[in-house]
Amino acid sequence: MTAWTDAELDRIGAAEEIELESERGDGSLRAPVTMWMVRDGDLVYVRSVKGREGPWFRGTRTRYRGRVSAGGITKDVTFQDADPSTYERVDAAYRAKYGHYTGIVDTVLTPLSRAATLRLVPR
Repeated sequence: MTAWTDAELDRIGAAEEIELESERGDGSLRAPVTMWMVRDGDLVYVRSVKGREGPWFRGTRTRYRGRVSAGGITKDVTFQDADPSTYERVDAAYRAKYGHYTGIVDTVLTPLSRAATLRLVPR
């Protein structure tokens, strides 16, 4: 497994949004989706506001692979379901980074959204 470099983590963590493209069955990439992401130590997470039934989340289930771009970094990644034991830390990271979006940040803190937390692992 490949890890994020410190420079990549700094740039991605500082970016407001990430562009996420998941792979189709034939290996081509779906259209990018702009979303929020957070860093927790040396890990990067995203969540689906619409839960596991959200269209982009379902797209990650095809091959569990894709590409992300943020902060001038573009990286091929694997999508891994986050361990539920990380949800509270990820919640805190979302509140710290996006809490100034009063009310909107709550959409990524629901049980539905928490259950659709993915870790982005470079490959």
